[in-house]
This record gives sequence, structure tokens and C-alpha cells, in this order.
Amino acid sequence: MTRVRLSGLDGIRGLAALYVVVNHIFLRTFPGYPHDRAPWWAGFFIYGRFAVVVFIVLSGFSLALSPARHGWRLDSVFRFAGRRARRILPAYFAALAFSLAVAWLVVAPPGEGAPDTRSVVVNGLLVQNLVRAPSPNRAFWTMAVEAQLYVALPLLLLMVRRLGGIVMVATVTLAVAAVGIAGPHNPRLHTFVIQSPPDLAALFAIGILAAGAVGASRSRKAWPWAWLALAAAAPVLLTIRWQGSVWTLTHLLWVNLALGPGVACLLVGLATGRPAPLVRLLDSRPIRSLGLSSYSVYLLHGPIVVVVYKRIVAQRYHHGPTAFLVMVALVVPATIVLARLFASVFERPFLRQRRRVPAHERRLPAT
Repeated sequence: MTRVRLSGLDGIRGLAALYVVVNHIFLRTFPGYPHDRAPWWAGFFIYGRFAVVVFIVLSGFSLALSPARHGWRLDSVFRFAGRRARRILPAYFAALAFSLAVAWLVVAPPGEGAPDTRSVVVNGLLVQNLVRAPSPNRAFWTMAVEAQLYVALPLLLLMVRRLGGIVMVATVTLAVAAVGIAGPHNPRLHTFVIQSPPDLAALFAIGILAAGAVGASRSRKAWPWAWLALAAAAPVLLTIRWQGSVWTLTHLLWVNLALGPGVACLLVGLATGRPAPLVRLLDSRPIRSLGLSSYSVYLLHGPIVVVVYKRIVAQRYHHGPTAFLVMVALVVPATIVLARLFASVFERPFLRQRRRVPAHERRLPAT
């Protein structure tokens, strides 16, 4: 396979990861979720799950680009699994060890208590979204979901080959909608929806479908994808603005599903080089550099946020805008620097081993 890098996608990864960091700072310094108690200029950071929407759509999109060019087939399920394992697991297990050390030796995540042996086993097996245990890093739940979506990828590709991409997305989305409707009426199902949001499966499927547009006919690639993205996302964003945080955050499954098509259209536009100014911005050196270590940013930021808040900020500023700004000033640069060092040890050496894998199949951080 030819090594290809699609401009702009690394930048999307980096900005989404940075948004997650600021979201978790927001939750520490403006308590009261799902109520938004922040000033207008910070209020949108309460919606951290929107970054997860971007990550999951982008994950399905990136992983399906190569299969879409080869009849919706993986070169080999076993080779695919090996590439995913080499890409994900070294950094993940190192971050798990780091998170456990911080939780045991410095401070445990709020509301979780000290991790125990069960925590190590559950997180080590990547089933923390299904089996309850004190978490050493509350951001890790998305890692389990993504690993499970990787297992589902061959089946979803088979559905595209046999039934078509639209039928595949419709089938997954209908199943998700059925779970979302039934969830509030079934306590066990409701718990599952909270711990392992089923909308992420539909978003992953939407990303897979979008990958087909990149290798489609020239006329389809020439569609105004950026404008389609704006048209799809604008009504959702206006509804969020009108309804407010409490309504939005208690209807996340449906809001996330509504945002998925807009994100997918934006990715297709970026992959086909439009809008050019946005592609250039996302591919600029600082943003692309952030994207190249975005997985490490995502894995490491949780313990850093907890330590900085508990040991430094809470004792002086407690809550509010000042605490938020101080946290951003301390946590963001510290996380980026540590993530770059971490990536140089636990990510890049394993990327160099993947000489035959397209760069656009590189794993995305989740959230």
C-alpha cells in the first residue's frame, strides 16, 4: 500500500483532543453539570462529548478509506488487528500505568476512590465501559468503546459489500434508536446506554459511509461538502443554543446522532482539499504537530487535570472563571509537553514499524 497523508485530519485530531482537555478543566472549575454556570465565553466547553462525536466519525472514516478503495475489503483481518494493537496498546498500557501511579501515590480521580486490582484487570482488558470498577482515568471509557468498534469493523464492511453503505448506516442507526427509546424504561438498559453510549456505533458507521465519497466519482467529490456540513450542523447548533445545556446533555444520544452527518461531510471536504483556507489552517505546523501527539494528549490529560486542580488551584481559587483560566494556563502546556515526550517513546517507534500502512489509518484519540 502507498503511504498517503490526508491534509487537515491531523489538525482535526489535535483540536478535538485539546477541546477534551479544556472540557475536563471546565468540569472541575464550574461544577453543577449539566447546568452551565460559566460565563458566556466559556459555556460551550461543557459539551465535551461533541469531541467524542468528532473522534468516532473520524475513526470510522480513516479506517475505511483504504477498504473503500479496495471493494470495501480489509487486506487481512489479522493484519488489521495487529496494526490496531501495535498502534493502540503500547501507549494505552503505559498511560494506564501512569494513571494508576498518580491515583495511588498522589490523588485519585474525584468520585472514584483509589483503583484496586479489579480496576487493573477491567482496564487492562478494555472492558471498563461494560464492567464497573474504580477508574484511574475517567477518559479511558472511550478506549474500550473504540476497541469494540474495531472488532465490529469487518462486519460493517461486509454489510456495505452485501447491502450498500446507506443500508448499513440505516440498520445500525435504527438499532441505536431502538435502544435509545427503550433505555429510559429499562433500568439495566439505561445503565448500559450511559456507560457505553450506543450512538457511537452509528457515528462510526457514518464515518465508514463518508469514506466511500473520497474515492467516488469526480462529480461526487466536487460536491460542496463544506456547505453541506454547515447546512447539516447549523440546525443542531441553533437548537443547542436555544434549548441550553440541561436539555442538550440529557438528550445527548439524539444530539450526537444529529451532529454526525455534519462532521462526516466536513471530513469528506477536508479529504478532497476544501475549503482550502481551512485545510491550510489545520495543516499548519503548530496544529498538525498537536495532532501528531493527540492520542497521548487524550490518554494523559485526566490525571494532570486532577493533580493540578487538587494540589494547586483548588486551594487558592476554588471554582469560577479565575480558577478556569489558571487551570488552562497550567494544564494545557504541561499536557502538550508531556504528551510529546510520551508519544516519542510509546507511539512513534511503533508507527515506524508500520511501513506498509497508510498514514490515514493511524488511530484517533477517543473521548
